[in-house]
Amino acid sequence: MKEAIKINNLTKSYGSHVVLNGLDFCVQQGEIFALLGINGAGKTTSLECIEGLRKYDSGSIAINGRMGIQLQSASLPQHIRALEAVKLFAKWNKTALDQTMLDALGIYELAKKQYYQLSTGQKRRLHLALALTRDPDILFLDEPTAGLDVEGQLSLHAQIRRLKAIGKTIILASHDMTEVESLCDRIAILSGGKIAFIGTVKQLGETIGKHYTITIQTENGTDTYEAENIGDTLLSLLMQYQEKGATITDIQIDRGSLEQHFIKIAKWA
Repeated sequence: MKEAIKINNLTKSYGSHVVLNGLDFCVQQGEIFALLGINGAGKTTSLECIEGLRKYDSGSIAINGRMGIQLQSASLPQHIRALEAVKLFAKWNKTALDQTMLDALGIYELAKKQYYQLSTGQKRRLHLALALTRDPDILFLDEPTAGLDVEGQLSLHAQIRRLKAIGKTIILASHDMTEVESLCDRIAILSGGKIAFIGTVKQLGETIGKHYTITIQTENGTDTYEAENIGDTLLSLLMQYQEKGATITDIQIDRGSLEQHFIKIAKWA
């Protein structure tokens, strides 16, 4: 696969505080890629440097294609109508309106609504439409479903998958680990201004090692256990409960979530 973005030895400091310390990673064309990091890890600074919104000190950023940016918040005039905003952005970018895209995002349904009248979900859809007016090859989405209800999240996820299907490269910043796990081909975890991990969710689990949480419910209550070897641990627990004469009513096994793996990697780094 060709590289859509290549970051090489990127550095950025604010005074004596080093935020990016030789950052290196690549994003492949056509993939959904998440850049993750705890607060202060340098995630926002990294994205702003790549997007051209912030100057960096040294290193290089290579972009292969046009960029579109959906910011988490936007400063649109309160009384501008949704379709007017799209037409204005299209005129600035000297592009024709993509009727199919606007229809898919439901912008025509919002055409006459003023910006202040839109719900959070409707604003998210409009922001995405504005980011797509240039017909970008690479799309940056910053917390795209923040504040949305379940229906709104599912609708926007469907649009993101549709964009991937037509070949768009998508860079996702999100605190919703379920969203990241559902949408992304690869993830990168940023810590201390460097990449602590990069790969698939499955590879992250393999890097951390298998970790299980076993919850056993009996007539007397619920007990929770941690395990690395599920087979031996579960067999031993079942024998212990049998010896006690306890009746097991339910057993649940949690293989470990992306959020748990993320926190563990971030702490290690």
